[in-house]
Amino acid sequence: MNTHGSVSAGQSAARRLFLAIALISSIATPVVAADKSLGSFKVWSAMSFAEDEKTVCMMWSQPEKAEGEYKKRGEIFVFVTHRPGDKEINKVSFETGYTFKDPSKVRVTIDGKAYTLYTDGSTAWSYNSKDDSRMVKAMRAGNTMIMEGTSSRGTKTRDTYSLDGFTAAHNAINKACKTK
Repeated sequence: MNTHGSVSAGQSAARRLFLAIALISSIATPVVAADKSLGSFKVWSAMSFAEDEKTVCMMWSQPEKAEGEYKKRGEIFVFVTHRPGDKEINKVSFETGYTFKDPSKVRVTIDGKAYTLYTDGSTAWSYNSKDDSRMVKAMRAGNTMIMEGTSSRGTKTRDTYSLDGFTAAHNAINKACKTK
């Protein structure tokens, strides 16, 4: 069993991960840097930045507990992202620190209510914006979220996230991106 460390290390790793993704996508979409921390809210962090002259707001956290019979695993995060200029609000994604079994689905449980997400590489996504909205509503009201997946090597993992501070972080990105 592995557990993950401090929020500040997680914030730094999340930013590195996000900037790496932004750099890769910048070939087709130039990124304009202007990061703004929106704060830390218990175990959740939030920031905004400009991309193609459009505001993007994101929040993230790392699991309190990461379980599985693995020897090595990369950084693990859950993200909620607003891209109002592209009409994407509450986009939920999980970065698992390994490549998922292909094809596969993951199960996310929020206080007993289950959701199914699809996988692509090392990321899990909800199927549509309605699922994103349902999950975010449950996260705002919930206490604990569990994500269960299977790696390309067949290793089953179970990551447990606290939702403590989720609502405050979500309010911060809603305000920064002027969404409800």
